[in-house]
Amino acid sequence: MCDISTDYCISYIDKKNYNIYNTNGDIMDKQEKLNKLYKECINELNSININIEKSRKTKTEIEIRINTRSKKRYGCCKKISKDNFQIEVSEWVMDLNEDIIKNTIMHELIHCMPRCNNHGEYFKKYAELINEKLGYNISRTGNKERDFSKSNLEYKEKEIKYNYIIICENCNQNFYRQRIKRGFSRKYRCGKCGGKFKIIKL
Repeated sequence: MCDISTDYCISYIDKKNYNIYNTNGDIMDKQEKLNKLYKECINELNSININIEKSRKTKTEIEIRINTRSKKRYGCCKKISKDNFQIEVSEWVMDLNEDIIKNTIMHELIHCMPRCNNHGEYFKKYAELINEKLGYNISRTGNKERDFSKSNLEYKEKEIKYNYIIICENCNQNFYRQRIKRGFSRKYRCGKCGGKFKIIKL
């Protein structure tokens, strides 16, 4: 049966390798697969009366793409302008089970809603509603080891080489980073005490 609301007629799914095939028998490339799953997520949200496009005074525009560089995070949502967002899903996530990919998409879609730019009160309310009504498992962070196991994939965590240590000059709280944004110490303050940061290159 073909759903004309999507661009594809799915003939079968290879559950062993988690590849989706179109009617020609070709494996969809990852972006096509992402577009298809994104549309499914939008339709599911509409079914529980969450219409992201109409959540603001003007129409919300969302672009979704694959990030080929990120090795750690599942995805991110970037606010391009007032009502325009760009969602990125990391390429490695596309090798996981579909439900995990969709969980990532849903997480980032919530960030496109008003007052949901962080993981605060409004984000939590939408996450709880979607989890309850649609059976998702949206949380603040993912669990790579669990998700790789669920997808029958071997999980290997690469050792991370950090290049900087950031220290609060007031409370001495410290954390490590591979990269530092320009002007970091000028733009940011310690979340614990409000102190200034000192950056040391390792």
